[in-house]
Amino acid sequence: MLSADELERYARHIVLRDVGGPGQAALKEAAVLVVGAGGLGAPALMYLAAAGVGTLGVVDDDVVSLSNLQRQIIHTTPDIGRRKVDTAAERIHDLNPHVRFEAHATWLSAHNAMELIGGYDLVLDGSDNFETRYLVSDACFLAGKPLITAALGTFDGSLTTIRAHERNDSGKFNPTYRCLFPEAPPPGTVPACAEAGVMGALAGVLGSMMALEAIREIVGFGEGLVGRLLMLDARTMRFETLNYARDPANPLNGDGPTITDLSGHR
Repeated sequence: MLSADELERYARHIVLRDVGGPGQAALKEAAVLVVGAGGLGAPALMYLAAAGVGTLGVVDDDVVSLSNLQRQIIHTTPDIGRRKVDTAAERIHDLNPHVRFEAHATWLSAHNAMELIGGYDLVLDGSDNFETRYLVSDACFLAGKPLITAALGTFDGSLTTIRAHERNDSGKFNPTYRCLFPEAPPPGTVPACAEAGVMGALAGVLGSMMALEAIREIVGFGEGLVGRLLMLDARTMRFETLNYARDPANPLNGDGPTITDLSGHR
């Protein structure tokens, strides 16, 4: 049930035929976990809060540094040295007090991933390393949770939705993250953000698109990104979409699955 204040706050959503009152109510009932309150997580959190997602959880054990502020817009200069989950909580409350915020100031690991992810309807992964991406995707499959995952390069980014625990219209399982990226690149071949740099506004674009995809998944309109990798080249301002399918040899929902828990992760 939406209050009078919420009806006014979300009026521009409610008049949309594809959202309406039922869609806005679905957003209010939803619980979304965002992994990382950084370049991707910051704008995603703000737009999810603005949209009226009822419960937002954030996993991040980092503190705000000056170099974060070029792209992590949920934090401000006076926040330097503070925990990111704390400053994110304040911004979200200021933006929308109707949102319940849950701070998880911890490193996501094989020991806590299932418990953390199990408490939410949908997961957004804005982490900046392959180790965490594989952990999150494996945990979401095992927990039966949909996952929206994005990645940033220096002037490029990508976004897709994973529902590998579900079957498509033909009765086959949807593809996993491991179908798209069977193995992580060798150590040292992909430079970290601190070494290679990243365009700040690009993080805002991809993070906002993560929020949009989450809203579409919750409300249930449009064509989702399951089996489609959306890629953005910021140098040429071009979008491309790559279709990908389930790999029968993948270790999660393949013909001979070998991953049945998170024991292979740290």
